[in-house]
Amino acid sequence: MTSQVLTPARSRLFASYRNLTLWTLQGWLAMFFAAAGYAKLTEPMTNLVQLMSWPALMPANMVRGLGVAEIVLAILLLAPVVSWKHGRPLMLTAAAGLLALETIMLVVHALGLEAGPAITNAILIAMTLPVLWFRGREVR
Repeated sequence: MTSQVLTPARSRLFASYRNLTLWTLQGWLAMFFAAAGYAKLTEPMTNLVQLMSWPALMPANMVRGLGVAEIVLAILLLAPVVSWKHGRPLMLTAAAGLLALETIMLVVHALGLEAGPAITNAILIAMTLPVLWFRGREVR
């Protein structure tokens, strides 16, 4: 068995790949939640009830508020683009908020026996966890 020691150049290369991967995940998550939030804000409740069963169980104001929260969290997920120093804490807070939201919705969809939305939320959790974990460990 041999152990390899990473050279500084190789270490920087892996850090670049990780950074690119995390930004890609953040972009996909931001696009998904901005679109989902926009739909919750603009679509009539009858359409939302046909697309998803859970809005029928909630007050319309709660569904609309969830849409606003999703859009705000999506924007904050990209806050480090403006300023890493000030945006990083906002991005970590947004990632934690999205993770909580995704987990709650996974449970809601699983209890409602909705396989498609439950799988979608499981995938979103799998995308958000690395962002929260690796961005939280970065030092700059």
